[in-house]
Amino acid sequence: MKTLAIILLTLALAVPTTWLATRQPAPQLNASGEREILYYQSAMHPWVKSDKPGRCTICGMALTPVYVGEKGLDTDGDVVSLSQSAVRVLHVQTAEVKQLPLAKTLAFAGVVDDDARRHRIISAYVDGRLERLFINHHGVEITEGMALAEIFSPKLLQAEQEYRAASGDLRRSVALRLRQLGLSDAQIAALAQKSPDVLTTEILSPISGTVVNDEIYAGQFVTAGQKLFELADFSTMWFVFRAYEQDIPWLKLGQQVEVTTPSVPGRTFTGTISFIDPNLDPATRSTQVRVELPNPLVDGRRALLHRVSGDATVTLDAPEVLAVLRSAVIQTGPESVVYIERGESAYLRQPVKLGRRGDALIEVLSGLTAGDKIVTNGNLLLDGQAEMNRSFSAQPDVPIKDAPMLTEAQRNAVQTFTQVADTVAAALAKDDLSAFNKVGPAAMAATETLTATLADHATLAVALKKLSDARHLHEAADLPAARRMFHPFSTAAAALLEPFRSGSGFDIFECPMVDQMLPGVPAKGRWLQASGTTVRNPYFGSEMLECGQKIQP
Repeated sequence: MKTLAIILLTLALAVPTTWLATRQPAPQLNASGEREILYYQSAMHPWVKSDKPGRCTICGMALTPVYVGEKGLDTDGDVVSLSQSAVRVLHVQTAEVKQLPLAKTLAFAGVVDDDARRHRIISAYVDGRLERLFINHHGVEITEGMALAEIFSPKLLQAEQEYRAASGDLRRSVALRLRQLGLSDAQIAALAQKSPDVLTTEILSPISGTVVNDEIYAGQFVTAGQKLFELADFSTMWFVFRAYEQDIPWLKLGQQVEVTTPSVPGRTFTGTISFIDPNLDPATRSTQVRVELPNPLVDGRRALLHRVSGDATVTLDAPEVLAVLRSAVIQTGPESVVYIERGESAYLRQPVKLGRRGDALIEVLSGLTAGDKIVTNGNLLLDGQAEMNRSFSAQPDVPIKDAPMLTEAQRNAVQTFTQVADTVAAALAKDDLSAFNKVGPAAMAATETLTATLADHATLAVALKKLSDARHLHEAADLPAARRMFHPFSTAAAALLEPFRSGSGFDIFECPMVDQMLPGVPAKGRWLQASGTTVRNPYFGSEMLECGQKIQP
């Protein structure tokens, strides 16, 4: 009962859908008052036409009459026509092309470093002994002019004594030598009041900042040039990240950047881009960008620590441009395409030239105009159908009126192929994905042998081409994917071998509602099955195993 109800529902949907798809202006009548038929055409594959009633050689759907005064369905390979039910099943959605602001958010990962221009190494200017250390560990915050240590140096002591004893030009000369020995102008000016009993001299900090390294101890003898302290100014930090080529056009000096770091959760630091390295790294195709971040001292410590990792966000707003949603664009190699709605349930494949890519929108330079309605959802399936349209419309069907005579080798090839095709269909009827993947290579090999063996029959050329194009039964990830690969293969095989089935050991079966399992395909689907066996539906498997009927010769 469940199966019967589904079939009746499918027929109820199919009748009005077919009427909508073929609706045309009022037809002209002949002298006897009857409508005059021009030809018959497939609603799903409009390039398939005939001068008499019949079925589509691709999907098996009954051909629709086209009357005098009517226009048939578009046979352009780039136009896809769908029924209203197919539009609903595929969830086809459209949106209007407009002038919109192109918002872009760039995200980068980087490291917080100190300002290299404010990083200093303090070295000994003269040989001497460190009598006292005022700073004996790293991490201490210091200010410019603060005493770091006291050094006893005979050379420096002698120069100080000479300065106090000298006057005029000689004193100026000694003062210059004292500067070379590391004394500041303030220290030199204070020598006149310095007691002769004080034998040491203070080593002062040239900048304010933080001691990041110290390599000395009190009482240690040091030589000129030896490293004493390493200082860094952490009041302004550098956030350094690498930007790739496609991001560089969006970045400019002075842009505002927001930085977050796991070391300070919940807080965002704001800075500006101060430097973009003009040298691109050829290995990574990226360049270094620097952001300056204020890092004031609060309660004795700074929020941003040296060399912590962080994430940067750059939010940009471009002027309004002609733009579409990113989901509307399909990238097919070097070409970008969209689908434009053309009338009721018809969609045109349109190549476009793209510009900048925003977060949700892409700039369109050519191919669309404001007001066009384009597909934003369901376009991938439309593109697959359009590809089939172009392939089939490029080679019109040649009807096979009479089965050609086959040689013994050709009959054997047909027999081998039908056995393998029956095995493939049986695997799907049992919902056995493993068996389907296992027999796939054998089916592809049998297809190649069959198409090569029958290649000398000109009347089979188009049918052989379709079967060859649909032979790719590669390993599937799941049953829906396997059935989607099986559908064009089985349809092409049934169309090719239908004239040869008499006494060949196989029958052709048809399911009237394949589109309920595989959205976007024709409602009817055929498959090959060994003669004398009951219906085993490969499209539904155990869900509706007996749905279908044998096609009579």
